[in-house]
Amino acid sequence: MTTIGEPPVPFRDAVRVWWRIGWASFGGPAAQIATMHRVVVDEKKWVDEPRFLHALNFCMLLPGPEAQQLATYLGWLMHGVRGGLVAGLLFILPGALIMLALSALYAAHADVSFVAAALFGIQCAVLAIVVEAMIRIGRRSLKTRLHRILAVAAFVALYGFAVPFPLCVLGAGVVGLVLPGASPPADPQLASPRVAWTRTASTLAIGVALWGLPIVPLLLWLGREHVLVGLATFFAKLAVVTFGGAYAVLSYVAQAAVERFQWVSPTEMVDGLGLAETTPGPLILVLQFVGFLAAHRHGAPLEPWTAGVLGAVVTLWVTFVPCFVWIIAGAPYVERLRTQPRLANALACITAAVTGVFLNLAVWFAMNVLFSDVHRVDAGWCSLLVPALGSIRVVAVGIAAVCGWVLLVRKRSVLEVLTLAVVLGIAAFYAGAWSVK
Repeated sequence: MTTIGEPPVPFRDAVRVWWRIGWASFGGPAAQIATMHRVVVDEKKWVDEPRFLHALNFCMLLPGPEAQQLATYLGWLMHGVRGGLVAGLLFILPGALIMLALSALYAAHADVSFVAAALFGIQCAVLAIVVEAMIRIGRRSLKTRLHRILAVAAFVALYGFAVPFPLCVLGAGVVGLVLPGASPPADPQLASPRVAWTRTASTLAIGVALWGLPIVPLLLWLGREHVLVGLATFFAKLAVVTFGGAYAVLSYVAQAAVERFQWVSPTEMVDGLGLAETTPGPLILVLQFVGFLAAHRHGAPLEPWTAGVLGAVVTLWVTFVPCFVWIIAGAPYVERLRTQPRLANALACITAAVTGVFLNLAVWFAMNVLFSDVHRVDAGWCSLLVPALGSIRVVAVGIAAVCGWVLLVRKRSVLEVLTLAVVLGIAAFYAGAWSVK
C-alpha cells in the first residue's frame, strides 16, 4: 500500500495519534469524525480534504459504525493492512475497556438509589440525543418525495407490524435499484485501479473464518441453547445489516434483546445507550453492555462474572470483525463503486428508510423513559406499543425537555448534556422525586 503524502507518515507516529484519537472520541459519530478530520487533515496534514471526504462517503455506505470504519480506512490508506488494523483497534479499545468496567459496575450496583438516580437522568438525555440524531439525519436524507415515503413506510413497518430491521433496509435498497432517482453521473476520473480478485477472495475468506471463530468452540463446549452461542450468532447476523450506524440498529436490537430473548429490560437498554454515550469510541459499544448483562444472568454453568466478560468479548468480536473486512477487502474498489448511479440511488433510499428507523427508536425510548407503564395492544393485523397516560413521569419529562433545549437550541456537546442530566437526576432524587427509581 502506498503511503499518502511526502515524506511518508512514520508508522510509530500514526500509532500514537490513533491512540490519542481513541481516547478523545466522545460525542457520537459526528463528533468523532470531526475529531479525526481536525487531527489527520488539519493538524497533521496526512490526508487531504478530498481524500478524507472520499473515504467518509464510502464508510457511510457500509453496515456498521461509520466513524470506526473511517479510522480503519484512513489507517489502511497510510500504512496498508497493518495501519487499518491498528487504527481501527485503537479507536475501539479505550471505549471497550471503559464499557466493560461500567457494565460490571452496573450489574453489581444498578439497584443502588444514588446510581439509579444518575442513570435515570442519563435516560432522559438519551431521549433528547436520539431525537437530535433523527432530525439531523432527516434533514440530510429526505430530499425527495420518494425518500419521505420510504421513511414513513419504515416507521410504520417497525412500529405497527414489528417487521425485522434488515427487511426494511433491503426493501428500501430494492426500491432504489428499481426506481429511477437523482443519482450522480459517473465520473471517469474516479475509476480505481484493477485489483486482483484472488487477493480480495483471500481477504474475505480469512475475514469470514475469523468472524465465525468463537461460534464453533462455544457450540461444542456449551451447546446451541447457551446464551453465549445465542449472543454470538445473533450479533454476527446483525453485523451485516447495521446500515445507518448505531442509532439505526438499536431499534432492532431493542426489539430482539428486550422482547424476543429477554436478555435485558427496556430500562436497561436505555441505560446501556446512556453509558455508551459517556464513553469514547463507537456508540455501538452498547451491544457489549447487552452481551455482558445477558451472559452474566443466564450464563450458567459458568460463574456469572466469567460469563459476563465472555459475553462482552464475544459480542465485540462478532460485531467488529466484519468492519475490518469491509474496509480491507472493499477499499480498493471505492472509486469504482462511486461511479455506479443505480447503487448510489439504492443507498440514498436506504438512508431515507433509516430516518424512519430513527423515528421508531425515538418513540420507543420516549415511551419507556417518560412512562412507567407501557404495554402492547393488538389492533387487527398490527400490534401497537401504547403507554398508560396516567403513568407519566413528570420529572422525566422535565429533564428530557431541559436536555433537548440544551442540545438542540444551545448547541452544547453530548458530553455536557449527559453531565447536566446526571446532575438533574441526582438532584431530583434528593428532592424526594421517588419516581426516578
